[in-house]
Amino acid sequence: MSASEPARDAGFNATGGGCVRVLGVDPGLTRCGVGVVEGVPGRTCRLIAVDVVQTDPGDDLAARLLALDTKLSALVAEHQPDEVAVERVFSQHNVRTVMGTAQAGAVAVLVAARAGLPVRMYTPSEVKAAVTGSGQADKTQVTSMVTRLLRLADSPRPADAADALALAICHVWRGGSQAKIMAAKLAVDAAVRLRGAAG
Repeated sequence: MSASEPARDAGFNATGGGCVRVLGVDPGLTRCGVGVVEGVPGRTCRLIAVDVVQTDPGDDLAARLLALDTKLSALVAEHQPDEVAVERVFSQHNVRTVMGTAQAGAVAVLVAARAGLPVRMYTPSEVKAAVTGSGQADKTQVTSMVTRLLRLADSPRPADAADALALAICHVWRGGSQAKIMAAKLAVDAAVRLRGAAG
């Protein structure tokens, strides 16, 4: 599902200065959630698109990874995000599920790197805390808050779609401030080096 692609806001800056468009990826080999939002830290984000990329569990692993790569690359080309946020694989009891999730996450990171986009990874608890205020929130609470935060008439389904949007919102709100902190640190480091070279 794609919101009719709205015109981009002016003042985009991938280092936190102005509005940023983020593509969030909730990795999975069978179902991979993808959500695109734009916004600025602390303000309401705007939905750009949401999708779930699916691959057939009966297909060869290489074919499934290639299909995921192809579809994610097409979504990046279509929606032109400034940055990408991917869920970091968190330990689960099912090793097979963890492996598939990790492989799908690696494909998402590769797609972003190929496009020259910065990538940030977040744990599930970081995302939950950013959008609900609690790192222990369940999927229903995350979906409810995503629906409210994006001012949607209907909740995004399935949960993979809502999780991808939550990742994108998390990055808009947290990534921008982290980028500013990093930029300030780099500026201080550069000033220190200049003083050292002059002295």
